[in-house]
Amino acid sequence: MHKHLTRPTLATLSLILASAPIAAAPPATLAPMTPDGVASYDQVRPEADFIRRVAMVPMRDGVKLYTVIVFKKGTSGGPILLSRTPYDAKGTTARTASQSIVDILPIMDKEFVNDGYIRVYQDIRGLHNSEGEFVMNRPIAGPLNPTGIDESTDAHDTIEWLVKNIPEANGKVGVIGSSYLGFTTLSAEINPHPALKAAVPESPMVDGWIGDDWFHNGAFRTFSLGFAVSQSTGKAEGSGLALGSGDDYTRYLEGGSMADYARKLGIDHYPFVQKLFQNPAYTEFWSGQAVDKWMAAHPFTVPTMIEVGQWDQEDSYGGPAVYKALAPKYEGTGLLHLVIGPWRHSGANHYGYDLGALTFTGDTAAEWRTRWVKPFFDHYLKGAPDPRIPPVLTYATGVNRWNESPRWPMGTPTPLFLRDGNGASFDKPAAPGHDDYVSDPAKPVPFIPRPINVADPDQWRTWLVRDQRFVSDRPDVLSYTTAPLTSAVHIMGAPEVDLFAATSGTDSDWVVKLIDVYPNEAPEAATQGSKPDMSGFELPIGIEIFRGRYVHSFAKPEPLKPGKVEHYRWALPNVDHVFLPGHRIMIQVQSSLFPLYDRNPQTYVDNIFYAKPGDYHRATQTIWWGGENASAVMLPIVR
Repeated sequence: MHKHLTRPTLATLSLILASAPIAAAPPATLAPMTPDGVASYDQVRPEADFIRRVAMVPMRDGVKLYTVIVFKKGTSGGPILLSRTPYDAKGTTARTASQSIVDILPIMDKEFVNDGYIRVYQDIRGLHNSEGEFVMNRPIAGPLNPTGIDESTDAHDTIEWLVKNIPEANGKVGVIGSSYLGFTTLSAEINPHPALKAAVPESPMVDGWIGDDWFHNGAFRTFSLGFAVSQSTGKAEGSGLALGSGDDYTRYLEGGSMADYARKLGIDHYPFVQKLFQNPAYTEFWSGQAVDKWMAAHPFTVPTMIEVGQWDQEDSYGGPAVYKALAPKYEGTGLLHLVIGPWRHSGANHYGYDLGALTFTGDTAAEWRTRWVKPFFDHYLKGAPDPRIPPVLTYATGVNRWNESPRWPMGTPTPLFLRDGNGASFDKPAAPGHDDYVSDPAKPVPFIPRPINVADPDQWRTWLVRDQRFVSDRPDVLSYTTAPLTSAVHIMGAPEVDLFAATSGTDSDWVVKLIDVYPNEAPEAATQGSKPDMSGFELPIGIEIFRGRYVHSFAKPEPLKPGKVEHYRWALPNVDHVFLPGHRIMIQVQSSLFPLYDRNPQTYVDNIFYAKPGDYHRATQTIWWGGENASAVMLPIVR
């Protein structure tokens, strides 16, 4: 039996026509000479899974800072995760032209935005799209900054605006960021806004003279000039130094002193370049900008997880320095945490499967972010259960495992002595002796194999794990090596150099390396796959330099007396490492690390930046061991 078809009524036809798509009117016919330019294209299409807003956030002095707010559609009651950056908030939040939020943001944001976090990036004042004047690592308000405006106040004012103007937010804010962003993260914790509930400063710039970006124990890091130019030109829209191709070793050697080199490049007039050149010693100019001192001088109230890479090639000093400054009062309180992972600079925010020739147990960086960072913020910003983050979390390289510790350092300082026959042992030589080498500023020791191109990420990011056999046979490098270990040696802390040395000159640099020497037939080689054969590999565990003129005072340099034995003490980077049985421990000593650091003329001049060609001279360097001048490296050994 067939159903009867009824004729549609006028009302039904009206509904059908109303719901049907309306054909777009055909575009007007254009002439060949119609201009083809279009003002803009909105790359965020209606189907995007996110909302992206831009605001000019006012500060207390009227300056407005460019701020990008990104979150997933449907977010409600979400916590705010803030990063204040000199590296372009606009570009950071539009990394690819995609309609997926995890594509447009850095990889470290994935877990957060997928769980309802509101991600905020802001250009610091004076850079990119923000108003105001840029000052590199702007000093905190005080003796060096009478304006009353600093990164602390800007963070406070930003958070005040965010919690009042993002209706999708829950009113709680966390801050995070690496390198310069680590500096702004720490700054936000000084006189913090009440809504700031947690912070994760990663590889923070803390003290640019002692051991972060500009100097290390007085020796100048030459590549600071390129960074200064890139950040100071056109609101950081410049591209840095136009050096072209070629070997940086040759380029810097031919450039002469740093002042001569800067003049040749036409950058000697840059204010920050002049600040560097005018302040070679650790005077109040630098000590007054040390963030660890700022943190220690203010109440510490924000739960903080400090992170640093064990092989951080830029800012290995700052994070542990802040922890050390705060630990006497806050270690064990639950407010202060330290993390040391097997990473390069900012490597915690990328992929952590490997570093150079080293391979780890999976993606250690993603593991840290998901297992510890995300639960840390969830607890303080979302009310999630306490994840019981350990006071100290470190990754033991050599055995590839995470360690949880109640404090840092964990090891007991134990001297590994230099001795006769280029040996090293835990037994102090009774009889004194010495070894000599000639350091020539015309032939400085390269810090990586030539040709050197620091613009190459593969060279720069991995130089701290580069096989040191490329310099072991140089006559101006001394190597002291233990016998093969019969049992594992586990160190947790910062090895400390205890060097007795003399020079025939009136100034000198001293470079000490702590190295894990693999057996010449390493079983590790069988599992490396595409990695280099590790047989005989000389893996640096720590490398650090000391400028001799500062042996008695960082603030008041003085000439060295030719032939006089001086006692030099300084620290290598903080590590958690296991020297395995069958491996050997090596200590290398040399007097240059070029062109990473500027050349010491080895003749005392008031300001090395302005050294003249005639100031550079060869010098005989003497390393003492045994007796009263028993040179050693103090290893923080866990027993």
